[in-house]
Amino acid sequence: MKLFYQTHSPYARKVLVMAHEVGLADRLQVIHYETSPTARNEDVFGVNPLGKVPVLIPDNGPVLFDSNVICEYLDGLHARQRAIPSDIGERMLSLRLQALAQGLCDAGILLRHETERRPEPYRYPAMRDGQAQKLVSAYDFLEHQEPAIDPDNANAPHVDIGQIALATALSWLAFRNMPAFEPRRPRLSEWYRRFLQRPSMLATPLAGETVD
Repeated sequence: MKLFYQTHSPYARKVLVMAHEVGLADRLQVIHYETSPTARNEDVFGVNPLGKVPVLIPDNGPVLFDSNVICEYLDGLHARQRAIPSDIGERMLSLRLQALAQGLCDAGILLRHETERRPEPYRYPAMRDGQAQKLVSAYDFLEHQEPAIDPDNANAPHVDIGQIALATALSWLAFRNMPAFEPRRPRLSEWYRRFLQRPSMLATPLAGETVD
């Protein structure tokens, strides 16, 4: 299978980390493609009309895009414990955490537009502040209300898609110097530091800059 990837995309990294966790990484041919909202990549548009990565080209079947769809597909290809739980209660909590992680990335991307990527005369401070508030609110929710954030579970043999999504989101926010979550959130910080030591995370480091 071919995975259209980007070394500085949290969404693409989520897919690759999951592939490592469920034993499928050696079945993926990972191909890096630079994409951005302003720089069209014809190779990526050729397989995804949105021009985004990750994109998975399976050995058989249709091309798949969006990290959530790709992860669900990969979760049906292995014999290990599922990353997306089958029990309805566990499944909803895992998917909720994945949604929160995706929201963190979305807010961080918008925040970067208003602090770095958009030409300075066109930056919108109210948007910048609003997205930063979302990050802080999510960090507090994770610290105090998210049951999956248990430092003792970060080194467990099995982790689910919510935890994978969150770890890759937090690592991207740190990589891009977004508002920090660590100083006042010891539970979340310890969980994150331990999760970073998983082989799947060590094998998929973030690198590079967005090319507009």
